[in-house]
Amino acid sequence: MPSARDIIEVLEQVAPLALQESYDNAGLLTGQPDTPVTGVLVALDPTQEVLDEAISSGCNLIITHHPLVFQPLKTLSGEGWVKRLLVKAVKYDLLLYAAHTNLDMIPAGVSGRMADLLGLTNRTVLVPRKEDLLKLVVYVPDAYIGKVSDALFSAGAGHIGHYDSCSFRTHGTGTFRGDLESNPRVGKRGQLHHEEEYRLETVLPRHLTGRILREMIKVHPYEEVAYDLFPLLNEYSGQGIGIIGNLPEALGEKAFLDLVKKKFGVVTIRHSDWINRPVRKVALCGGSGGEFIPQALTSGADVYLTGEIKYHQYADADGKMLFADIGHFESEQFTASLIYDLISEKFPKFAVHLSKNITNPIKYY
Repeated sequence: MPSARDIIEVLEQVAPLALQESYDNAGLLTGQPDTPVTGVLVALDPTQEVLDEAISSGCNLIITHHPLVFQPLKTLSGEGWVKRLLVKAVKYDLLLYAAHTNLDMIPAGVSGRMADLLGLTNRTVLVPRKEDLLKLVVYVPDAYIGKVSDALFSAGAGHIGHYDSCSFRTHGTGTFRGDLESNPRVGKRGQLHHEEEYRLETVLPRHLTGRILREMIKVHPYEEVAYDLFPLLNEYSGQGIGIIGNLPEALGEKAFLDLVKKKFGVVTIRHSDWINRPVRKVALCGGSGGEFIPQALTSGADVYLTGEIKYHQYADADGKMLFADIGHFESEQFTASLIYDLISEKFPKFAVHLSKNITNPIKYY
C-alpha cells in the first residue's frame, strides 16, 4: 500500500510545487504525507459531494486541481463551506492535495490537455516564465568533462527550447592549494597546483537547482567543487501559462467553434465579433485566461480560447482575433483525467478513481 508521499512524488516530479504562483496554495492541505493510502479520488474541485464520495468509496486521499484553501484561516468553527469541508476532512482522516498553478505551468498540463483535444501541432508556450533560469558555471578537469556534463544533462540542465544537452566549454588552467586538512585528488597539501580544466557553462531551471547540483557533485572528482550560479532574465520557453499551436487544417470561425463545442461538450460559447478569416493558429489557456489577452494578441494566433473573459475585455479583440470563452469549469474539466492518468500509469494496480460528481458551481438555464 503506497503512502501519500509516494503518490504525491509522482505528481510533483511532473509538476513541482516550486512552479506554483505566489498567490497559490497547492500541495498537501490536510493529513500527514506518510499516511498509508487506501484509495485515491480525483476531481476538479473539493466539494461536499466529492468528500462524501471519497468516504463512501474508501478513498482517504482526494486530489483536486483547485485548492480548498486560498486565504489564511483564523478559526475552524465550521462556518462557511471552506471551514465546513476542512472540519469534515479532519474528522474522517481525509488527505486533501491540490495540483493547481504548478499544473498550469507545464506544457503537458491543463492547457496541454486542451490542445490535445483540438489536435494542435507545433506547440509553444503562450506566456513563458521569466527569471526562472540560472546559468551554471563549473570547472572540471579534462578527464571528467564527459562524466560531469552527462550528469548535468541527465538531471535536467541544458534545455533551451527544442534542444537539450546545451553547453559551452572553454579550456584553460585552474590553480588551487589545499591546506593541511585537505584531501586533494590531484596535487599535494600545502603546494600550489596547476590543472588543465574546462570551464563548463549551461543553463538550468531554478526549481531543479538542488537535484542538478547534487548529481554534479556526486561525479565531480574534486573535494571542493568550484562552481557559480547566476540568475538570468531570459524567458524560460519550456514552462509557462497557455499554449499556442496549429490546427491540422484551417477551419472557418463557426466550424472551429463547432469543433470546440464537440470536443469540450459545451452548448454555448461566448465570443467576440467575427474576424471573417479562417482559423488555423490557436492560442489557449485553461481557467481564468483574460489577463493573458495581451500575449494572445501579439502571438499571431487567429483565436484565443479560454475559460473566463471579462465584459470589457471583449472589446480588445478589435477585429484582430476571435475571443472564445467556454467557461472556467469547461476549460479545465479534463484536468482530473490528466491527474488520474499520471497516477494510474505509476500505480496500475492501485485503486485510483475519477469522481462521478460534476463540480461546476455555475448552472445554465
